[in-house]
Amino acid sequence: MDTDILGTLAVREKGVSITPTAPKPRQVLALLVLQADQMVPVGMLSEELWGSRPPRSARPTLQTYILQLRELITAALQPDAADARTAKDVLLTVPGGYLLKSGEGGSDVREFERLAGLGYRAMDAADFPGAARHLRAALGLWSGPPLADVHAGMHLATQVKRLEESRLCALDQRIEADLRLGRHRELLAELTVLVSRYPTHESLCGQYMLALYRSGRRGEALDAYQRLRATLVRSLGLEPSAALSKLQRSILMARPDGSPATVPHPAGPGSTGSGPAGTGRLAPVG
Repeated sequence: MDTDILGTLAVREKGVSITPTAPKPRQVLALLVLQADQMVPVGMLSEELWGSRPPRSARPTLQTYILQLRELITAALQPDAADARTAKDVLLTVPGGYLLKSGEGGSDVREFERLAGLGYRAMDAADFPGAARHLRAALGLWSGPPLADVHAGMHLATQVKRLEESRLCALDQRIEADLRLGRHRELLAELTVLVSRYPTHESLCGQYMLALYRSGRRGEALDAYQRLRATLVRSLGLEPSAALSKLQRSILMARPDGSPATVPHPAGPGSTGSGPAGTGRLAPVG
């Protein structure tokens, strides 16, 4: 079974789509895919579909959705006479819930995690070309927000947030690797969009400041710091971190020739930054 969730939901058995069109069966399938090869309790599925106050008909209705998914799986298995499996061998009823067997199929989430892990290890080893390559490949698997076409209840919403945080960490480190490789001018357009999208993310702001400074736009780098500071104070009642303040002072006191020698880097190798609602950790480079 092949599963894609880093964008729209697409689930295929033997190359045949088993993704239902109805909204609630799609929710059920999405949660089963995210917990593939693990038992998903009936209570969790019920909460996902109806929240904390499910209707009296919740259990038989859920059983109907499972039946609909099995019908799609049966249609996908039928062309292969050599495959003795039935839909109940793929989507199992187990004590307390249901279990979807993924078999040997591919998963864009697993591939993203594998490539991102290679990128992080390359960053730790100061292999910045390798890190940029692996992290760019990992991010290339994303075609949009995770489960973009699936309504997310309480459990899927948590999983979607986790995936988005993982993507932002990989993006932060890919930008860090590119900065280490001197690609500051190429990064400016992307960072302009990102700091607007994540206005309290200190790691991204630090990267943006450094890219501006190294591109000869020192005043704009200092303006970016002031905008972040104003946003943090207004929305969170916080001042920027000591590391970001140090970066701002270094840019402010930089030599007239624009030499970056005294300007610390916004993140150390292997640092993962923070999520979109948080503030990133910054570490100067000696």
